[in-house]
Amino acid sequence: MSVEVLDGATIVNFVEDEEAFTVSIRDRFAHLDTDQDGLLSYAEMLKELRSLRVFETHFGIDVKRDPEELARVYSSLFEQFDHDLNGGVDLEEFKEETKQMMLAMANGMGFLPIQMVLEEDSLLKKAVERESASA
Repeated sequence: MSVEVLDGATIVNFVEDEEAFTVSIRDRFAHLDTDQDGLLSYAEMLKELRSLRVFETHFGIDVKRDPEELARVYSSLFEQFDHDLNGGVDLEEFKEETKQMMLAMANGMGFLPIQMVLEEDSLLKKAVERESASA
């Protein structure tokens, strides 16, 4: 993990760079697709959703959540990714939904720089690295 400074523009520019974004999405998808069947199952996606720790923290502080509530939230998120509701998320579904979520995050952040703790292999970290390389 590392502490990075980013803003909404960092994310928007990364998502709009079709080549960089697509390569990063393909890499992330391949990492998650542990059985290499070309689809992310709920179990494979669950690891990714849990790693975000969005629902287990409040302003960065761990909080105890009802496990059933978390299961419902994660199930709902999986369904959001699974556009055709076939029980698996393919690469295009993963890319499109990740893009929408990242753009929503950028919109919520605005364009004032903030510090965030980022996982080394996260898409946000890749966005920061891309911005640093082009500066």
